[in-house]
Amino acid sequence: MKPVAMLAILLAASLVTAQSQAPAQSAQPQNAANAPAGKPPIRTKTNEEFRAYQLAIASAADPVAMEKAADEFAAKFPTSDARILLYRAAMSGYQEVGNPQKMMDMGMKVLAIDKDDPEALIGVAELLEERTTPTDLDREQREAQVIDYASHALKTIDTDLAVPAGTAPEKVEAYKKYLRSTALAIVGTIYYKQENYQQAEGNLRNAIEADLANPDPVVVLRLALALDQQKKYGDALQQANRAVELSKEDTDLGRMARNERDRLIVQTGGTPTPAATPASPTPNAPPTAAPPTAAPPTATQGAPAAAADPSH
Repeated sequence: MKPVAMLAILLAASLVTAQSQAPAQSAQPQNAANAPAGKPPIRTKTNEEFRAYQLAIASAADPVAMEKAADEFAAKFPTSDARILLYRAAMSGYQEVGNPQKMMDMGMKVLAIDKDDPEALIGVAELLEERTTPTDLDREQREAQVIDYASHALKTIDTDLAVPAGTAPEKVEAYKKYLRSTALAIVGTIYYKQENYQQAEGNLRNAIEADLANPDPVVVLRLALALDQQKKYGDALQQANRAVELSKEDTDLGRMARNERDRLIVQTGGTPTPAATPASPTPNAPPTAAPPTAAPPTATQGAPAAAADPSH
């Protein structure tokens, strides 16, 4: 997943800024002309609720403290919509420190409040996808659940994304693009693992197009691999070259991108760049005469076709 934890926290924190400037009007609806499309922005209903929210969100930099503060706020204000913002901030905080189980727990707390929340749906879907292995007895059910969560999020991004009152519309739209791109990439990765390369290609292309200003090199390389598996070598090489441009040579992702580019250059009749080929290829690097194996290597081995972004 791209590093968006701080964006989610900033979205939550913006409620503090907006309402602290005009707390007397905190319960008033936002001007429709300035409000982002979809669900009405979240506002606290009383000054007491607002002050409690301020105190809770101040813990956003520490996910453990943020979770505790969110639980205390939820116990005191069990019907407040602001609970969603606090639990999402905790979810993002746990993502930032690399605690997937607690991130999953926070995501499920959000979904218990709002089953249509796209951020929580996508977060839970991505975690499930990353933690599902080929040897899991319930692999098919888990992968179906992943697709269900991600597909549902795609339907609710424009209608159910809860944002604080006062959030700039351009921030909301940028975040929607990120969420849409991530959901499509998750679905594409599942199809790749299932060796349904045509469906993988379509979803991965759509993921890139959903957020053109912020291409994810992992997704670009996954697309190259899906094209390679279909023997669409020219298109695959184009995407592999792009992945090379977007990645650093001394990273696992960068080495994987360069390995794939070089084998595709050979496949299309060219000559690979010697300097771009590592002296000691990684065990999971694709062979030079055949497409990469269908089962993507694990994230810890730096393979972009796996679910997790190696940068995390």
